[in-house]
Amino acid sequence: MAREPMIAVTDASPFGVYVHIPFCRSKCDYCAFATWTDRHHLATAYVDALVTEIVRAVESGMPAATSIFVGGGTPSMLLAPELTRVLAAIPVRDGAEVTVECNPDDVSVELFRAYVDAGVGRVSLGVQSMASHVLGSLGRRHDRRNVELAVDAIHAAGVPTFNLDLIYGAVGESLDDWRETVTAVVALDPPHVSAYALTIEAGTPLAAQPDRHPDDDDQADKYELVDTALVAAGLDNYEISNWARPGHECRHNLLYWRQQDYRGFGCAAHSHRSGRRWWNVRTPDRYIELVAAGEPTEAAGETLDEPTRRFERLDLQLRMRDGVPIDVLDGDELPGLVERHGDRWVLTRRGRMMANVVSLRLKT
Repeated sequence: MAREPMIAVTDASPFGVYVHIPFCRSKCDYCAFATWTDRHHLATAYVDALVTEIVRAVESGMPAATSIFVGGGTPSMLLAPELTRVLAAIPVRDGAEVTVECNPDDVSVELFRAYVDAGVGRVSLGVQSMASHVLGSLGRRHDRRNVELAVDAIHAAGVPTFNLDLIYGAVGESLDDWRETVTAVVALDPPHVSAYALTIEAGTPLAAQPDRHPDDDDQADKYELVDTALVAAGLDNYEISNWARPGHECRHNLLYWRQQDYRGFGCAAHSHRSGRRWWNVRTPDRYIELVAAGEPTEAAGETLDEPTRRFERLDLQLRMRDGVPIDVLDGDELPGLVERHGDRWVLTRRGRMMANVVSLRLKT
């Protein structure tokens, strides 16, 4: 089923749409996202609610999107016609970037072709590791061969671009294990790679087991390894944890990092408009009930004052390739952590690993 013709608008301001799919087959020990393994029976009702909420937002004047990101959870657990219904409800501008997160176990050439027909031009594949014992430590179900088959399917279906998502620092992952993962990923010739240090989120099984917590020095060694390998493969670091070939940067994530506006749909989805942030109720059950009743789905929100908004803007800029203006940082007092590029201070590789320390020196 092909999507409706794209809607052309004159407003040049980027506007993003995030769609949250909360269903998973199993929950990873490190995951604190609003996801459930026992609610897939709600999928049809949930999709109905998403479409209804999106249509109401459009009727209320929501701009057409320059980017859409369908995340979760595991969006690829939805049937292709279900996801197509959701995407078809969202007006988009010419050339909009449409990304769907996928699990390597859930995909096929046929699924990706349906995505392409629905307007999807980018897939983000949750790889995490290519070492089976590390995947087991993270609570992941797939294996290396499934990743390779999924990438083959992406190419066979004609998906224009894709991302491979990695996590490093799990207990039992040696530096050689990580090197093996990075080497195998580079061999797949991805145009974009995200590599995140494993973090401890409150309330997760991982948080309750200190013996499984990552080591900072180990993660620093692994960051240097992945950065060296990806840059050598032609991928430029454009944000601390993200590398891409020119033209393959994730425009939706750039929108977040630039403090631009976006609307979130689904349970626990976040939105931002002109300094105001708000988020939906957390559970899919409650979300479905509220939409059916014609009630607002917002759970809470906040409006940022200008100093807070300015600090967040500079903190996000610091993480990116172009850095921050020279007048907001005493870069000469941070040798080895930042370097001057024209009228801006940019993090060095060592500085990227200590970005939180550098951000404390920002002048707001």
